[in-house]
Amino acid sequence: MQARREVRTKEEQWREDAAVEESPLGSARWSPEAEIGMRVEDIWDSLDQPQLSHRDRLNSCFDAIPVASFPHTFGGAQIVEIPSDATLAEAVDILSRHRIISAPVRNVDAPDDASWIDRYIGVVEFAGIAVWLLHQSEAAAARVDDLGADELAAKLGTVALEGAAAAAAREQQRKAPDQSAEGAVTEAFGALPSSDLFNKTKVKDISGSFRWAPFLALQSSDTFLTMLLLLSKYRMKSLPVVDIGEGTISNVITQAAVVHMLAECAGLHWFEDWGAKSLAELGLPMISPSRLVKVRHDEPALKAFRQMRKRGVGGIPVVDHTDKPIGSIMIKDVKHLLTASEANREYRTLTAKEFIANARQSSGERQMNIITCKRDDSVKDIILKLDAEKRQRIYVVDEQGNLDGLITLRDIIAKLVYEPPGYFGDFFNGVIPLPQNSRV
Repeated sequence: MQARREVRTKEEQWREDAAVEESPLGSARWSPEAEIGMRVEDIWDSLDQPQLSHRDRLNSCFDAIPVASFPHTFGGAQIVEIPSDATLAEAVDILSRHRIISAPVRNVDAPDDASWIDRYIGVVEFAGIAVWLLHQSEAAAARVDDLGADELAAKLGTVALEGAAAAAAREQQRKAPDQSAEGAVTEAFGALPSSDLFNKTKVKDISGSFRWAPFLALQSSDTFLTMLLLLSKYRMKSLPVVDIGEGTISNVITQAAVVHMLAECAGLHWFEDWGAKSLAELGLPMISPSRLVKVRHDEPALKAFRQMRKRGVGGIPVVDHTDKPIGSIMIKDVKHLLTASEANREYRTLTAKEFIANARQSSGERQMNIITCKRDDSVKDIILKLDAEKRQRIYVVDEQGNLDGLITLRDIIAKLVYEPPGYFGDFFNGVIPLPQNSRV
């Protein structure tokens, strides 16, 4: 274990040290994230309660630091918002151009003096758009002998299918009544990006459906413990921080930003004490091999997205004929299907292996490479690897390279802190009633 760093409290001292000392990652010692780690260290040292467990101490430390202290995720740049009257096609374009996976939805009908509760109606994600469109394509591909497409959509509780999506479904039934559902869905999904459904449906029209994320915001006075619990136990991917006085978003805390914060704490006593433990010691992975959802390299890439929708997961490994992982497809990668031009429509009918290769070639998509670890690796090693690769999940493999489990950032945080009884109280009242099937 490394010796505990000297605790400093003045920023000038931090910056002076930064010029001469290096962090475990080889960058300057001082960083906003490292400063947070030092604040945790300060509080840790001040706790005069020897009976407290390591997790009790960390709970106390993180519950004493306001989220206003969290570094700005986008380096001070303006927060990207999506207007509620934007179409799904426009939303996908905004997310793709800014290289983000989600953004808050601003209610264009709210008055200028509206509070933040009325100003924002939710968070739109690639995942939410993807599963909604997949549902539409599955409905369009369903065999409907006496049931019209609009009637089927109504029965399923979805928006009525229009234009090319419904036409593709009817054509698929006419040409090949005994064709597999997989092929029918592929045909219908391929028609969606050029359909009215994709180009005219508004973002606000899909609110409350599937994995729609409510606008669950943090106030500046809320604590790191609240933030960590929402990102882990309550399965939020990102959390806006609102300025109550201005009614605007001052920051967005993402899973990637939390991984980076933890990585920058390497070398501190509280982190090393916990981070030195192996995955097995902490009871990780929590997701066993038998529960892993995967797709074979020669199966349609669209099947991976359908599996993610069906199982409610954000990523899926691609395995070869020996069941060894060769890559990974995330729900956000649906952007490659939705933004493919008509000339590249075959993009939507590629196998999983071909899809990964094409995405890498066209956009340099490194995140489709799979990153792995073993059960005897330390939590610190995992965090440093996740931060270096800009990921939120890592696959566990055995000595033969076979999949042995999955670890997500949520799993790691769940081993760092816990929710005390009655901790949230009426915290969720601001987002009640929650949208049906909300993650929270």
